[in-house]
Amino acid sequence: MPDAQEGLFAAVDALLEEAAGTLPPPGERVRLREAGSLTQAQVAKALRVRRETVADWEAARKEPRPPKRAAYIRLLEGLAARHPVPEPTAAAAPAPPPASEVRTAPSAVPSSPAAAEPAEGVAAPVAPSRPRRAVEPSQAPRTTAVAKKAAPKRPAPVPADVDPRFGNGPLGVLDGDGSLYCVGGLVLDCPATTLPALVEWTLAEAKLGAPRLHKSGKDSDPLIVLTAGAAELLGLPDTLEDRRGLRLPEDHKAVKQLTKADWKLTRRGFGPWARIYRSADGGRRRCVQLAVLPWGALDARSWGDTGQLPPAEVAAVLGTYATRVLTPRGSTAVCGLELMSALRPPTRAVRDETTGSWVSGPLPGSLTEPVDPAPPEAPMEHPVVAARYPRFHERTPEEALDEEAYDWFRPLTDEECTQGYTHAVGIDVNMAFAAAANRLNVGLGPATHVRAPAFDPKLPGSWLVDLSHLDLDPRLPSPFTPRGDRPEGPGWYSTSTVAYALELGARVRPVEAYVRHEHGAYLDPWYARLRDAYLETMADLGVTTGMSDGEFLAAMAHHKDADPGRAAVLSAVKSTVKGGIGKLRERPQSARHTYGEGWPALQRPTWSPHIRAELIGKARTNMHRKMTKLASVGRYPVAVLSDCAVYVSRGPSPLDFLPYTPEGKPLPGGFRLGVNPGMVKHEGTQDFLWLASMIEDEQLNPARHIKGTDAVADGE
Repeated sequence: MPDAQEGLFAAVDALLEEAAGTLPPPGERVRLREAGSLTQAQVAKALRVRRETVADWEAARKEPRPPKRAAYIRLLEGLAARHPVPEPTAAAAPAPPPASEVRTAPSAVPSSPAAAEPAEGVAAPVAPSRPRRAVEPSQAPRTTAVAKKAAPKRPAPVPADVDPRFGNGPLGVLDGDGSLYCVGGLVLDCPATTLPALVEWTLAEAKLGAPRLHKSGKDSDPLIVLTAGAAELLGLPDTLEDRRGLRLPEDHKAVKQLTKADWKLTRRGFGPWARIYRSADGGRRRCVQLAVLPWGALDARSWGDTGQLPPAEVAAVLGTYATRVLTPRGSTAVCGLELMSALRPPTRAVRDETTGSWVSGPLPGSLTEPVDPAPPEAPMEHPVVAARYPRFHERTPEEALDEEAYDWFRPLTDEECTQGYTHAVGIDVNMAFAAAANRLNVGLGPATHVRAPAFDPKLPGSWLVDLSHLDLDPRLPSPFTPRGDRPEGPGWYSTSTVAYALELGARVRPVEAYVRHEHGAYLDPWYARLRDAYLETMADLGVTTGMSDGEFLAAMAHHKDADPGRAAVLSAVKSTVKGGIGKLRERPQSARHTYGEGWPALQRPTWSPHIRAELIGKARTNMHRKMTKLASVGRYPVAVLSDCAVYVSRGPSPLDFLPYTPEGKPLPGGFRLGVNPGMVKHEGTQDFLWLASMIEDEQLNPARHIKGTDAVADGE
């Protein structure tokens, strides 16, 4: 009886906590915090949440949940006791602000709450030379036009924890009427009608940009996104005639204007993503990034329909991505690679003991300089390969490292055809390659060639070893080849793959190896930032950690429909992961490249095909480990494509085939439903006859089409 009573009391206490107090209106929440001279970051630290979460609470986009709710209410009640609402006085009539200060005006209401997200430091402390209009999205109809008349409003001071240089956020979207849409609904009047004037104004008055992600890194340059109207205003064509090079000719009027004004373009020229700069002045960067929407700057495979949205909504989507990942600097693949360098810069300032001055030196734990790959790691166009083999030579597994994602399927067994299975169900691993990057030990310097080495699982590298003797269940793909076939002899493998072979009981006797004695968990901060961006965006879409399996599947069924803007951010975050990994082994992009010669990507410290191989090998063996666990209870995949596995099932849901313990818990070590990276979601379901036809008649991988579309064509 006492235990039962204590249980009831605990339940009642939980209800009381959930109902504890009433939150004041959003504006009052902000007033109380500011009256107490507290920043959002300080409140977030005390309540053990993210700063963006506090911003969401203050804007009433989200409500705090127990136990944070009671603590937040307690904070506000304490502040209210110390700072009551001041009584209005008749004598205190506000003076009208000067015409140059911020104004409010109705503007576009974004379909995404991201557009209404107030970022700290959105209002600038100093008014520019022309009036600025602060848009109130929650009070305006959906329209791209901005009313020119509105009640004046004084600019709010920039919070103490926001760099005043970037008081208006990381970026702006310029429309044809001179309105520059920034994050948080702020709209600035931009007077520029030429490209040189736009660059000058951006650097002098716009207060755009973002602080560095690492103390030894660089601040993010301001990004100006040009709509079709803005491009026309600045004298840019509707489309690029050079469809191969994707850049304006050097004799174009716009390029000449920049050259005449002593502005420079990077080697990639003036294309969909253009970087305009001058040499640094006293250590101060002078650089502006442009993204031209009508030229396809935002690839639909990564950003969905973002490029077609009204300017305020484009600013909301890109602003959310910039806050959670980094300010876009090109494609999501470029952003994925740039994020690595932003979080682990190649150099830092060190003191020269001889002169006493500060000079640039390598940063420990980073990729500090370009290094040549080992011959088996290099793509076929690389000079180290061209020096060994003729141009059209096809390298064998003994000559080339082939760590790629799975593309495998098998025939159905007689048992699977006669046991009453009615469906084929696909499950997909969330952020599989990001999860593989977590705590992954990778090489940071040049490779050392060794003969007949003893295998060391703690030493990153490439190993020539024979794993063909390992006898595995044919109903599972081999973990050692992308096609899932059993190796026929010696081959090159990354450390991750060879370590897994040891786990499976293989005899590992390398013939030779290229190992890297300088190594570390280079990708850890990259993984952590992308993981947080992914989870926060999923939470915006209604999918959170701690959900039951049924709740998770129900939320995932419609999560992209709830908020197209945040869904675009989610797509961009996932594309950043895969694209960034692909850029580690970027091959020649120019049609004029000559076989055996170098290409620009080789000059980057982050051109590291061995890291890509290590990561993909880890992701593939992670997948195999979980499939082996399910096989131990009689569940075998029939197809695998990258991070998607297809199983036969007696029902249409993953719950119909995923195994659980007698206590109702997911099988330890197997696939587990959930939002976290490494867990799985429902990818798609088809009927059993469709599965049989794909395998037997079409000879196509069912995992590629389990959603009803081509996963590869869709960018999966």
